Amino acid sequence: MFAPAELLWAFIGLILTIGSTWVEAFAFTVPSGGGLETYSLGVTFQFGVALFIGCMGGRNAAALSQIAYIALGVALFERFGLEVFTQGAGVSYLQEPSFGYLLGFIPAGWVCGMLAIRQKKKGAQKLPPKKVTLERLAFSAIAGLVVMHLCGLTYLVLGHLFRWLPATPALGVSMLDYSVAQFPGQVMVSCAIALIAFGLRKALFY
Repeated sequence: MFAPAELLWAFIGLILTIGSTWVEAFAFTVPSGGGLETYSLGVTFQFGVALFIGCMGGRNAAALSQIAYIALGVALFERFGLEVFTQGAGVSYLQEPSFGYLLGFIPAGWVCGMLAIRQKKKGAQKLPPKKVTLERLAFSAIAGLVVMHLCGLTYLVLGHLFRWLPATPALGVSMLDYSVAQFPGQVMVSCAIALIAFGLRKALFY
């Protein structure tokens, strides 16, 4: 059974994941001449939502939010012709090279939440959660990101091996596009998510 707080965070995660699908991540720099400049990190905040919910609501809330998101995108939204993923929706999306990374949102959020919010156990009695530090949240978010990429890469390899993915782009090209090229920007987003979650936890007296 899920606790009410977990269900609430799962619902928040579902809404945020859908809403952040097309929200591009930017970084800020201060040039020597003064002012403020922005540049794109080449990634969206979508994957970061799973990590954020893991940091705030725990592993169950994060995993449930992403299961609901993928289920809606694959099954329900195909009937109504609504695009939930970045390149559409429906069962046909299983043939997209990026689908493995979407599936990776589920274990990524679970691992992040498991590492971020751990409880001490003394026999059968559960004690209050350990104090959550910024370092723990950052480590948890990066660990979740790594898990997401492992899932995505595994999906790419198996998809090309058993030929349910199209022959083009080639396996090596897909790996470069979806992992190598995006990983640095996603690390920056993960650290930002950890910082936001830490500040919000303080504000909410978590």
